[in-house]
Order: sequence, then C-alpha cells, then structure tokens
Amino acid sequence: MPRRTATMLASTLIFIALLCAGVLIPVPYSEMSPGPTVNTLGSARGEPVLRISGHKTYPTSGNLNMTTVRVTGADYRMNVVEALYGWLAHDNVVVPHDTLYPDGKTEEQSTQENAEEFTQSQESAKVAALEQLDIPVKTRVVVATVLKDTPSENKLHAGDVIRAVDGTPVKAPGDVAKQVVKHKAGEDVVFTIVPAKEAAAAEKAGKEPQGSEKVTITTVKAKDEDRAIVGIQAGTDHTFPFSIDINLADVGGPSAGLMFALGIVDKLTPGDMTGGKFVAGTGTIDETGKVGPIGGIEMKLVGARNAGAEYFLTPKDNCASAASDIPDGLTLVKVETIRDAKASLDKIKKGDTKGLPACEAS
Repeated sequence: MPRRTATMLASTLIFIALLCAGVLIPVPYSEMSPGPTVNTLGSARGEPVLRISGHKTYPTSGNLNMTTVRVTGADYRMNVVEALYGWLAHDNVVVPHDTLYPDGKTEEQSTQENAEEFTQSQESAKVAALEQLDIPVKTRVVVATVLKDTPSENKLHAGDVIRAVDGTPVKAPGDVAKQVVKHKAGEDVVFTIVPAKEAAAAEKAGKEPQGSEKVTITTVKAKDEDRAIVGIQAGTDHTFPFSIDINLADVGGPSAGLMFALGIVDKLTPGDMTGGKFVAGTGTIDETGKVGPIGGIEMKLVGARNAGAEYFLTPKDNCASAASDIPDGLTLVKVETIRDAKASLDKIKKGDTKGLPACEAS
C-alpha cells in the first residue's frame, strides 16, 4: 500500500475513532437554552393564563410575557460533541451538571422543588398585585412543612393554621420559632391550630377559618445546634377577597412572579398598561412587591426577542449580566419593585422611553 494512501487511511480511522469517542463518552455538563414565552394577558393551550372572578375586570391589549429556560434533565448525560456544540452556539449555555442539580438531586426532586416554588410565586404575585391596588388580603400563619421522624409527625400537618403557641398569638412565621426555642429539649409546647381540612374548606368558601384545637408536642434537641425544635417549618397562607386562578402547566420555579403580578394588576385596572406594546420580563416577587434576581437571564432575553418583545423588564441584580449581551432590538428596563415596573410600563405606553431606568454592563 502506498505511504500516502496508508497515511490517509490511518488519519481517517483516527478521525472516526475520535468522533465515536466524542459521541460515546459522557461529560459532567448540562445545557441551558431559550424556552418559550407566555403572555400573561392571553391564553395557553386554549385557556386564559389569568382567570379572575368575583371582581370587575377590564380589557387588556399588548403583551406582558413571562419567559422560561429549557434545561437538560438530571439523568441526561451530554457527550463531548454536544458539549462543544453548546459552547460554540451563541444562544445556548453549557454549565457543570452540579450547577443545575446540586448534591445529586434527581430530576423528580428538582421538578417537585420547582413546582413548589412556582406555586409560592403565584401566591406572592397575587398578594403583591392586590397590595399595589390597595385591596386588602387576609394573611395567616400555617404549617408549611412537617419534617419526617420528628415530634410533629402525625400530630401537625401541612396547611394547619397556627393560631397560637403556648397561648401567645402568632402573627408571623418567625413567631413560632421564637416561642419554641424558649423551651428546653424534652419540654412540651402547646399549639393552638385550625386543622388543614377545616381551613381549606373555609378558604374555598371565602371565609376565615373558625374554631381551634390544642395539640401538645414534646420538643427534641436540634441535631446541629443546642436548641429545642418540634420539626416543622412555618409559612403563610392567604384568603383572597375574590378568585384569581393562574393556569399554566409544565412551568416551574419562582421567576414568573413579577409578570404574573403585572398581569393581574392590568386586568383589574381600567385601560391597559402596555398601550399595545410587546413587553416581556422576569423576576421573583415577594408579598411586598420587591423584585428579586433569577437564573438564565441571557437565555430569557433571547427567548423574549425571538417571540417579538421590544422591552424587557429586568431585575436590578440581573442588569449587569443582561446588559453584557443584549439582543438587537430589545430594550432592557431595570426594575426593583412592582411599583417601578408599573411606572416604566406607563412611560412605554406613552412613548416616553427616554426616561426609562436602564441596565448597564459592569
């Protein structure tokens, strides 16, 4: 065999071997890419994203789109070729697998956690929106989680309303821990509660839970600290003066809170907030209306622009990262609170965009 032919054959075989290795060898990375956007003022799968009943609503126009990020699953193992392609692709981001799934978290665990965060973000969005409109919302302290193999297991349940601890009225989740840690391990704590089933029935009827019962729990010592615990995490629940349903499947995490809150405000306010403009955005929101940062901002910008957005409401703490690579034709608007976002939307509606708070690259 001629030397040149032999060299070409050897090179071809080496290339095929390297290609096979690149396809077969897994690497510890995952990929993030732009996900779909959904107009909170519109519909998804034939159903309104926001359905409000029991209160007057108003017509809306334009878009207030929430944005999402696609990620590879916890069990998916990228190969070398896919990782290289992801690194080279402008609209995708390749990150270490542990960044998305820390501590060996399974896909099922991640999905459950994202679902819980999504549910909580909806509650916070509703409260923030109604507070913005000066519509009162009744809040109560509840058992959010009962930890396994603790004194509270089978005695307290998620959703139980906590009225008092040792006879001291409870007004905030932190009040529960303050009362419990007054005890030494082995001492009894008396919880005054409304059981979760009765509380849920009252909430469905739009009423405050009535009646109560006392549950005595013996404290134990925390594993890592010298303090008494009963094995619960307290949280808050709300009774809304009318029905607000958010219908959106296959979405998780807390990052849509701001856009849900703005959509609710728009539907409950005469006129429309966007003036028919296409606005997208992201950001967590707490019950006071404060907007927090999210992950995957670069992917969300691309997804928003691909959907046709002209403006993007950007959490303050994401501004520097977002401003480093802005898709053509998209204007970033910095927001810290729902009030900020509403004021900026008013300027966008009027065409007074010179005064919009801008994001700057670091």
